[in-house]
Amino acid sequence: GRCWPRARWRCLSLCLVAVTLYGVFTNHYSANGPSRCLLLELLDISVSELLLHSSNQGCSMWMIQHCARDVLEALAFLHHKGYVHADLKPRNILWSAEEECFKLIDFGLSFKEGNQDVKYIQTDGYRAPEAELQNCLAQAGLQSETECTSAVDLWSLGIVLLEMFSGMKLKHTVQSQEWKTNSSAIIDRIFASEGVVNSAIPAYHLRDLIKSMLHCDQGKRASAEKALCSPFFSIPFAPHIEDLVMLPTPVLRLLNVLSDASLQCEEEYEDILEDIREECQKYGPVVSLLIPKENPGKGQVFVEYANAGDSKAAQKMLTGKIFDGKFVVATFYPLSAYKRGYLYQNLL
Repeated sequence: GRCWPRARWRCLSLCLVAVTLYGVFTNHYSANGPSRCLLLELLDISVSELLLHSSNQGCSMWMIQHCARDVLEALAFLHHKGYVHADLKPRNILWSAEEECFKLIDFGLSFKEGNQDVKYIQTDGYRAPEAELQNCLAQAGLQSETECTSAVDLWSLGIVLLEMFSGMKLKHTVQSQEWKTNSSAIIDRIFASEGVVNSAIPAYHLRDLIKSMLHCDQGKRASAEKALCSPFFSIPFAPHIEDLVMLPTPVLRLLNVLSDASLQCEEEYEDILEDIREECQKYGPVVSLLIPKENPGKGQVFVEYANAGDSKAAQKMLTGKIFDGKFVVATFYPLSAYKRGYLYQNLL
């Protein structure tokens, strides 16, 4: 039968585009004396970790599009307010399971445009040419005639997206003489590479979007607001199953649970529904539970929890358990798609 074996504080309040600051307190017991501490929201996996899990195959186009849009919206807001992040890189972009978006963290090098109080900005591999020049001059005690602007953030994001597409760290590539001579040709080569899984997908819009962010002349670089108008964002991509495993949401999707015969018998269907609800409620209140009898989503089990914390606990405990003699596969599922009734029919 069925069985379930038992720094810069001024930017941190931008709750929809950046990590949320809940409060500030003083730690009087620090080894170096009293220190100010920031209480921030708890976020999930970073883009840096997603790149590691991609095993040099690159991220899905759905994930790249999702990340690009979220970060560009964050940058558009920051830049409109006159601020520059100045340290955008994969480990500073984290997934918010509750709000189902990527958020920016670490504003320790941020500054008000036109009033830069930190000379050494950005990280190796993601540093814009004008920031590289400024940093070199600052180390020599000299003043740069070229002021760093919000365009440095677009350069960094362009490199991040190129790494997400290729699955490769590009630090040595972007520091090479070949890149400085003709970066456009290198980008073309990456998109044409047979070793890149995504190369089979028409990705010309993504390539052009990335190129628009990586002009050596900061004056020609696309702004965040303009980049959001790219045709790349009009393409409807679906997530891969790996994406739904890696990015937590309040909705859990259970696979390999129900057979067609179970769906046809109304009495057995109701029993299964109750069994699943009872098991899933062990990990938190279940807001809703759906098992479609027809495509799309036929036979998949969708469990909406009150929060992503409960969903993550359930995913950890239910994956690999046995239901009706079958091993259960548990992934997350986009809450926004679930609320709209959009159910992916195929496992990608």
